[in-house]
Amino acid sequence: MSDNDTKKPTGDAQPPPKGSSQPSNPPAGAKLDTPPAAHSAPTAPPPAPKPAGPPPPKNPGFITCTIDGKEVVVKPGTNMIEAARMVGSDIPYFCYHPRLSIAANCRMCMVEASNAPKLVPGCQTPLVEGQVIKTTTPKVKEQQRAVMEFLLLNHPVDCSICDQAGECKLQDYYMRYDYRPSRLEGGKVMKNKRKVLGPRVVLDQERCIICSRCVRFMSEIPKEPQLGIFGRGSHEVIDTFPGSELNSNYSLNTVDICPVGALLSRDFRFRARAWFLSAAPSVCTGCSRGCNTYTDFMAQDTYRYRPRENEAINKSWMCDHGRSTYKDLNLGRVLSAVVGRQQGGTARPEVARKEAIQAAGKALAGVKGQVAVLASPVASNEDLLATLTFAKATLGAKEIYVGGRPQGQADHFLLTADRNPNRKGLELIAQGLGLTLKPFEDLVKAIDGGKVKALYAVGTEVPGNVETFAQAAAKLDVFVAQATNESALTAQATVLLPASAHVEFDGSFVQVDGIVQRFRKAYPSKGDALAHWALAAELTREMGGTAAWTSSREVFRELGKAVAEFAQFDWDKAAPPDREKPGINPLPTAADGRPPGYREFGAPRVRGI
Repeated sequence: MSDNDTKKPTGDAQPPPKGSSQPSNPPAGAKLDTPPAAHSAPTAPPPAPKPAGPPPPKNPGFITCTIDGKEVVVKPGTNMIEAARMVGSDIPYFCYHPRLSIAANCRMCMVEASNAPKLVPGCQTPLVEGQVIKTTTPKVKEQQRAVMEFLLLNHPVDCSICDQAGECKLQDYYMRYDYRPSRLEGGKVMKNKRKVLGPRVVLDQERCIICSRCVRFMSEIPKEPQLGIFGRGSHEVIDTFPGSELNSNYSLNTVDICPVGALLSRDFRFRARAWFLSAAPSVCTGCSRGCNTYTDFMAQDTYRYRPRENEAINKSWMCDHGRSTYKDLNLGRVLSAVVGRQQGGTARPEVARKEAIQAAGKALAGVKGQVAVLASPVASNEDLLATLTFAKATLGAKEIYVGGRPQGQADHFLLTADRNPNRKGLELIAQGLGLTLKPFEDLVKAIDGGKVKALYAVGTEVPGNVETFAQAAAKLDVFVAQATNESALTAQATVLLPASAHVEFDGSFVQVDGIVQRFRKAYPSKGDALAHWALAAELTREMGGTAAWTSSREVFRELGKAVAEFAQFDWDKAAPPDREKPGINPLPTAADGRPPGYREFGAPRVRGI
């Protein structure tokens, strides 16, 4: 053993051994590329541990964070506004919409986050694991107050005449987050108060807060970019592009999503206050899509349709064509029963419905087995179940001629070519009852050829020219018609019975994809009208049959058993809620179960159209 073997290392540099480029005893802290031989140095110290990474997620596959002291578990990518709703915290916003891209330009939703030195926009900032969010600190409240003061600086004081009053976020947020007098010295910036953007929408540029919701909607949902933002600073405005107008079939959706009273419907403008209206969940009858809607009404008049969210059918939108169909509920209604055809230009005498039922029963009893039946796919499932059962069991009908509105032009988004809301339901019910459906053209030929002398019509909508068919119907000996609206055809009915519109009773439709949908009654039937199913029940009893139905529900539960496709449909559970809480109060149009001003119809499950 050499002397070197017994020496302890001193840490001083020594000359390297022969054939080696590394020192045999490097200075303390130096790192050896090649460790020394075992007989000349002690064992090397273990490598330093790697720095610890972020802790594993508390709930794998999800993000767990804390908002206002409450823990919340969300899916990755969820923004702070949606997450805060889950724990009962309300982050205010103007430009955010759950179905549109994120703009983050209103700055109303700024909140404190534990991983950011400054306030961050809640709409644009996704949550991360372990993050702590605070939405009620003094810093956040001052930001909200400052934003409200900025937005209201040049905003006109139009609340007393604004159609958005009662549904306006500016009103709600001013009372909640600002509530201070304006500090503006001098006049406000003046802009165009009545800028007509298109045939259905007018813009008040002074009220606009440039949230850009309307611009994003037109570009992203119908993909018709007809709106833009022009100008700079306080003179920035929303407008159409030069030489164009807002003529999209989805233009009125911009009115729905406008958080203030800037975009207004030219049809609804100055007609009613939101707080005077009530809302009933219903279904649009403008085409076979079956968009879910709210029917906004006062007394027995309908004032507008608004879209109601349904992820499977219309998301949060509806077309302008469907919105305009509410007018048929108010104008040209058949409100009284009439017996006898119209002679010349004189008005026909009105009779009690009971007398008309007796006259219809007597006329139909004389032509049993020879009566043609015309059924409209505008009628509900309950109407068709009752009337076609009556036609088969009492009148002896085996074939049903299909009426309904004429075909139209489909578009690229929601509107279908079939303008009838329940054609699929008519097909299913006829199949279940063992009845054959025949086209409307065959009925015209049969009447012209003299083969059909008696006709029972459930609805007087026809796919051809109404005037032409009315001339053919004048040849009929017996023409019993159940109609909702007056037309040239109803003038030729030997017995005319007033029928209720779909907003005047509970019922259901089957839309084009086979989805059965419930709708709610808004108000009682106008005049002496009854639903088609109730008129069929009275005719059945008048002609010696049995019909104990007293409601749409009973009709569906009793007669719907014949239709296999209705077996899995729960008529009661499928009904949308029509009130905020148990009681007799209907939904106010400004709330729909949520605070006023929230017109985006809830938080959808997914983003996109």
